[in-house]
Amino acid sequence: MDLEAVRTFVAVAEAGRFQEAAADLSITQQAVSKRVALLEKNLDVRLFTRTARGSRLTVDGQAFLPHARELLRAAERADASVRPGRRALRVDVVNRRVVMAGLVQDFYRLRPGTELDVLRLDTDVEGAIAAVDAGTIDATFHAVPPQQHLPDGIRTARVIDEPHQLLVGPRHPLADARAVTPGELAGHRIWMPGLDARGEVAVYYDELAAAFGLTIDVVGPVFGNEALLDEIADSADLGTLVGEGSRYLWPDSYDLRRVPIRDPAPVYPLSLIWRADNPHPALTELRAHLLSRRTSPPGTDVWTPRWSRPGRSQ
Repeated sequence: MDLEAVRTFVAVAEAGRFQEAAADLSITQQAVSKRVALLEKNLDVRLFTRTARGSRLTVDGQAFLPHARELLRAAERADASVRPGRRALRVDVVNRRVVMAGLVQDFYRLRPGTELDVLRLDTDVEGAIAAVDAGTIDATFHAVPPQQHLPDGIRTARVIDEPHQLLVGPRHPLADARAVTPGELAGHRIWMPGLDARGEVAVYYDELAAAFGLTIDVVGPVFGNEALLDEIADSADLGTLVGEGSRYLWPDSYDLRRVPIRDPAPVYPLSLIWRADNPHPALTELRAHLLSRRTSPPGTDVWTPRWSRPGRSQ
């Protein structure tokens, strides 16, 4: 069905005259007549009866009018759903409990009128880049090694340097430490069940473990964060690594401790990934917000994986 003909029909119905509808639509009266005639032909009914006072809706015209208005509203919603600046900005935060989700939430708090669609894609950096390139999402967060292939038009900017913390229960030997060094973690069991054996996350933890002689145990079924926290709270030797900006909740009775890791502070580098030709105004605002919030860990002694040290922004 021709939406312009439907729009013209509604304009005539509301104005009561073809001439006034033509003026409202900035077209000729002849064009109005042709559009209405085409619509009547397609519907095989008469929509108006012409009188000395103008045009009056027929019974069929009265029946069609509310549906015509709904067609126009649906077209407007469809247009808004894909038009940059009118549709929601689609951002993959990877995990709703980690630092990326918190920063995007801070952005929304500062700009509460922004339409946001916060997603969590279950994929590695390759899949996330493919989703951005295809237009499935507007932006995502991942570590981007320099050797990572980027399709033409894909841009990245390092926006987060997140330090690690050791999370342990109250009976762990390091539970009361104000801070620990990576070397002091050697010999302690760091339990991270379900850690992906591939992708940029695995590469990062492999290099971290090799650099400081750490034992990262990835064995065991994954029952979720709640089960992991329960096990750590009840253990005298288990600990895990969490990001400083991650948000986990547990009962007070667990008495879990978050111990900063310093001298050096292991830092996981995260980049925002987007398409250079994406015109969504909220994307530009989000990038500026993230760059303005980027901070370095306390002190100057940090550790990052070798592949991230050159850094790059395209």
